[in-house]
Amino acid sequence: MDLKGIYTADTRRYDDSQALYNRCGKSGILLPKVSLGFWHNFGGNDSYERSRKITHFAFDHGINHFDLANNYGPPYGSAEETMGSLIKDDFRPYRDELFISTKAGYDMWEGPYGNWGSRKYLTASLDQSLKRMNLEYVDLFYSHRYDPDTPLEETLQAMADIVKQGKALYLGLSRWPLEALKFADKYLRERDVPLLIYQGRLNLLDRSPKEEGILDYCAEHGIGFISFSPLAQGLLTDRYLNGIPSDSRMAKEHFLKSKDLTPELLKKLKAWNEQAGKRNETLAEMALSWILSQKGVTSVLVGASSTEQLEKNMKCVHAEPFSSEM
Repeated sequence: MDLKGIYTADTRRYDDSQALYNRCGKSGILLPKVSLGFWHNFGGNDSYERSRKITHFAFDHGINHFDLANNYGPPYGSAEETMGSLIKDDFRPYRDELFISTKAGYDMWEGPYGNWGSRKYLTASLDQSLKRMNLEYVDLFYSHRYDPDTPLEETLQAMADIVKQGKALYLGLSRWPLEALKFADKYLRERDVPLLIYQGRLNLLDRSPKEEGILDYCAEHGIGFISFSPLAQGLLTDRYLNGIPSDSRMAKEHFLKSKDLTPELLKKLKAWNEQAGKRNETLAEMALSWILSQKGVTSVLVGASSTEQLEKNMKCVHAEPFSSEM
């Protein structure tokens, strides 16, 4: 379609719904197995027309869950501003089909009330997020990280109140330790605002939620689980199998460091890549299918810098489950 024209979503976007969606814990929500994350590629320094093209492609293929946070960008807040422009330009007629999440917990503005888990910060941050996104409410609001200093009751009561005020429909936690998750689950259930989902880093190289018992707890207590960084920021693709490309994240030494690509890791990646080839899959496709095969996993959050990249990652929905103990 012409991006300058009025966006009309593909009428076939839900034709494969049985394969595309998983139930989120014990809730009424179905989430796409592949969800679109706005952590990278949707900020103020990125092309808005490219963002439009990617989100159009995602929605046209049944990906209706867009995941954001207050400080996604860069600069902070700009990914939400992009979402606001997308709502205004393209998605307002489809708002009720979208499941939009945002988070608060990491640094967002100066001073003692600009991060962590206080009632003041969470409330102010969500109010700002709604303005940036041109929304009256979000479908899902997360505590982005565990705050060891603020009483859990304060954080959780603020979140419960946010739902009861109509600013969010559901609540989630990201990167909370197991014991705090258990406390939160009980606290929120007692206040009739059950926890919908937990977001954690789970991939072939980082299995912490599985090893720590978080995945089992979520599965046993009707809480969904969504994996962020499922491709380990590109390590679990063919990107680094033959060196470090000059335009890669690792070359920029920002989130990925060249020292992390050890000979042992490279050997493991090449072995997995060989296995993927035998399955007629890419390494990324196989890595995503491994996550989706784990008990209790609802969805994987993928980023995308192009529609071609997103299309390749979506193939994992139809891939055979992959089991690996490597």
